[in-house]
Amino acid sequence: MFEISVRASFSGAHRLKGYKGKCESLHGHNWDVEAFVAAKKLDAGGLSMDFKDLKKKLNDVLDTLDHRDLNGIAFFKKENPSAENIAKYIYEYLRKSLKDSSRKVSLVRVSVWETKDSRATYYK
Repeated sequence: MFEISVRASFSGAHRLKGYKGKCESLHGHNWDVEAFVAAKKLDAGGLSMDFKDLKKKLNDVLDTLDHRDLNGIAFFKKENPSAENIAKYIYEYLRKSLKDSSRKVSLVRVSVWETKDSRATYYK
């Protein structure tokens, strides 16, 4: 099995519903995101997937979050916009995007760093 990953970032604001503390108020972060995909076989060029193609797909989903109040996005009207749920949102979007591509790769996991020391990961 082969695994590759790419990293990208986005900036956005959120407030955690039902949280007792400062994070209940609107505040922002510069999130870093890493997406991991795996493949059983490499193509004729020795690649599981081109890094630039995976990075484009990751940036496509991050564009839906960048410089937004995450609480206003439909997904986060039902789910608290925690780092865990942000990772899930990105994972689900990427999973569909990769499924629609001709590449035979599978999404393994998505990690989201809210700060340099705090990370949440979603995988199935």
